[in-house]
Amino acid sequence: MECNREGCVDQRQVCDGTDDCGDGTDELTCGGFSICDFEEGLCEWDLTSLSNLKWFRTDQQDLSITDPLKGPGRDHSNNNVTGHFLYVTVPDGGLKMDWAAFQSHLLEPTNSTHPCKMVMYTHQFGPRSGGLTVLVADRKIYPVWERAGALGDVWVKAEVEIVTNDTFQIVIMAAIRDSAYGGIAIDSIVLSPECRPSTGNPFSEFPKSPKEPCTEPDKMCNFYGDCPNAEDETKCGDFSDPEGSSGWTDTSIGNQGWVLFKNSTSKEEYLYVDVSPGQQLTEAQTRTPLLGPSGPACTLRFDFALTGNPGHIGELSIRVIDSMLGVQPKLWEFSGKTGTDEESWQTASLNIGARKDRFQLAFEARRVKICTCTKIKVRNVHFASCHAEYFPSSPTELSCNFEDGLCGWYQDNSDNFDWTVLNGTDYTIGIGNSLAVDMWSPSLRGAFGRLISFTQIPASSDQCLSFYYKIYGPNTGALNVKLLSMDGSESVLWTRSGAHGNMWHEAHCPVPHQLTKFQLVFEAVRSGFDGRIAIDDVAFTGRPCALPRMCSFEGQQCGYSSSGKVNWLYRNRCSTTLNGPLTDHTLETELGFYMMANTAGNILPFGDAALLTSPVHRGTDRTECVHFWYQMGGEYPGSLTLYMKPVKGERVKIFSDSLEQGHIWRHGNGNISSGLVDWQLEFEVVGAGAHSFILFVFVSNTSGSKCTLERGLCSWTNTQNGQKGLEKDQLDWELTNQEAERHFSTPPHDHTLGTERGHFLFLPSSNRTAAMQRAYLLSPHLPPTKGTCLKFWAYKLYSSDTAELKVWMLVEGLLNQLVVVSELDDLWRRFDVNITSVKEYQIVFEGIKGSSGAVALDDIEYTVGINCAGEVKDPVSSKMSSASACTSVTMVIVICPFNFWLRADHSVCLDIKYEAVVSGMLD
Repeated sequence: MECNREGCVDQRQVCDGTDDCGDGTDELTCGGFSICDFEEGLCEWDLTSLSNLKWFRTDQQDLSITDPLKGPGRDHSNNNVTGHFLYVTVPDGGLKMDWAAFQSHLLEPTNSTHPCKMVMYTHQFGPRSGGLTVLVADRKIYPVWERAGALGDVWVKAEVEIVTNDTFQIVIMAAIRDSAYGGIAIDSIVLSPECRPSTGNPFSEFPKSPKEPCTEPDKMCNFYGDCPNAEDETKCGDFSDPEGSSGWTDTSIGNQGWVLFKNSTSKEEYLYVDVSPGQQLTEAQTRTPLLGPSGPACTLRFDFALTGNPGHIGELSIRVIDSMLGVQPKLWEFSGKTGTDEESWQTASLNIGARKDRFQLAFEARRVKICTCTKIKVRNVHFASCHAEYFPSSPTELSCNFEDGLCGWYQDNSDNFDWTVLNGTDYTIGIGNSLAVDMWSPSLRGAFGRLISFTQIPASSDQCLSFYYKIYGPNTGALNVKLLSMDGSESVLWTRSGAHGNMWHEAHCPVPHQLTKFQLVFEAVRSGFDGRIAIDDVAFTGRPCALPRMCSFEGQQCGYSSSGKVNWLYRNRCSTTLNGPLTDHTLETELGFYMMANTAGNILPFGDAALLTSPVHRGTDRTECVHFWYQMGGEYPGSLTLYMKPVKGERVKIFSDSLEQGHIWRHGNGNISSGLVDWQLEFEVVGAGAHSFILFVFVSNTSGSKCTLERGLCSWTNTQNGQKGLEKDQLDWELTNQEAERHFSTPPHDHTLGTERGHFLFLPSSNRTAAMQRAYLLSPHLPPTKGTCLKFWAYKLYSSDTAELKVWMLVEGLLNQLVVVSELDDLWRRFDVNITSVKEYQIVFEGIKGSSGAVALDDIEYTVGINCAGEVKDPVSSKMSSASACTSVTMVIVICPFNFWLRADHSVCLDIKYEAVVSGMLD
């Protein structure tokens, strides 16, 4: 039809209750049409209902002009708050019946050549909107159109065609849910001239409505036949059922919608995208009814075809609408062509997985151009293995290298993001697959992503979950392993957080024996936007884990045994009433575990001892180093001594401390040379008769002495939760090498080896985190000194604009700046710093990120008691000797190209005396 002000509208837009021309031309000549805007009454529509829930005529002014959740806000016909419409919602007295209907007067029979056409506008808003159905009541009552659920705060056009050989009435029925807000409104109902009023007698008795469901609503479409003939599963969207395809309901609100094609002769049926009466330029959407809950093996299979001109086709996607969480991100999408002709079908298989709440599946599509030259079609939709209690009869092994899927693991659909398979990054061969979460991905949303195992049968003995993991990046998060019981409770078996370097680490997680079925969970917890968590080579065995060389006491005691006057206790802050540390050292939280000895006088009398003994370690012909962290608190806590105890022979003291240290974790170490004799570690606490405690955590033994970063951070640590004198930092220093680095810019080689494989610490500057954020690297607590030399090599990329590196000395919560490293000209440069202090101190490297590039550190060394000129400044005591037992002390005379002094202002630093001599040398 041509409009008066030029332009044309489609014939279906003429006399449809909307001014499509813009000048009203298309709505002027509507003789024969029955148009009801409800301004003057009901227009012979009958609001009588068999239900206690009723439709009523109202306007927004009467409903509310202040509450945006009540009513449509305006009518459709006049677009204002005084315009009238029909409305149904939960009444003030509560919901007794969940449906309401109204009906037309009696109408004459129609035929396919001249069908009765009805246009109406619906406003289905909020969780109370369960959907609308148009039924025909002739000799029986049956649906001819439906639109499910909530469509948003918008009036949506609907068109219905009715063909029947009998006189009939149109019945419009709404389903209302007992939820917090919303409702359903109808306005601007238009009946075409073919909808002729009948002069016959109305039905003496209204036709019987369809019979009630054979089971509870929550059991409909739950992938299990609860009714005698499984009729509760017949219209759920599965095409393998004769009526399954009718379970898909078009929920489009725009000018494209989904249509079901059925050929009774060939039994061909498929869904396709076509023109729709809606007025918005939105995707076509069709949904299933509410499904589920579903089990972990639930799979959706379907065929799809996108054919025609590639520039006109568009795309097809699938998403989940969760009944509790709402619309979820797309599960799958496809764009382009599936083939050269209309019958070029492809098959897709998609894991739906375990979903504890009911949900709907939705196909969404939009054709770029609606014409005969393009098609988007879907057929043979099938749900497989979806019942919530279904598990494969022989579950796939949990051991998995991720080269061929997830094995016996599946994605948790109640979390925020999924684990993804990465190619070319695995632990085994370096070119295979691993499973990862990239925190730097811009599409990532939310806080955690979980991978869950299939249900495991009870076990009478402890089992072991071993795997390799990577927690990498300056702002990553944590990796947890949890045990999920059948009652839904969870317990943490293993956890790691913070920076662990761009390298794979081996983990052994003990799984205690279980009396009931259980599941295991890998959980990646996000704390920032710049990092990666990955796992590979997962193995689950029916025997206890081998004893680890490194023990953090998280989830296990690692074979350590207690003897002597009192027992060492396996505790965390939340499980002890004794005076103890505020946090553990590993996690820096109240939940972290440690071993603790109560040395109070009434528990461990003066001179009595408590022993903690490690498992037996195999002897080697090389010197090894044991590292541990300890804390001594209270008044006169007694003494802590570490012995190396050969299987045969006398034990050898390798560390001792007897000072009251306060609530501070301190680093201890000692050299172990046992020849080829097997040995044990023996921690001995001797009581001093006062109220106090001694505890320690995190024991490891390594070979080698000099910290070149080729074997880790040595005794240097990233801070997790800050400490006195330091603000809580946001980032971590990361250990990496150029060969392994694929994401950040780094130096071309390290300093130690001068190769791409050599390791260094670096702080990258990316746009995923804000500029000027900090990362602190701390030394262990070092004794007072008249001269100690700090040596390190630093590198700064040319592109590292605002990135900075500062070195501080931390004394009793006060920071004193030693040096600021500025331009380094893309070269490794050596710095020597003389340190003096009358009190115990720590060295702090502070990295400040810019917007690009990186700063890097390598070959960090301090020579306790020996200054940078090689002069011995401090007498060698047993305490100092043990503190530096695993650190090489070398006397090096350095010719410095420049020198400068930094002194503290005594009025600020009180009685803290220190001085620093810094020299720089180019590599």
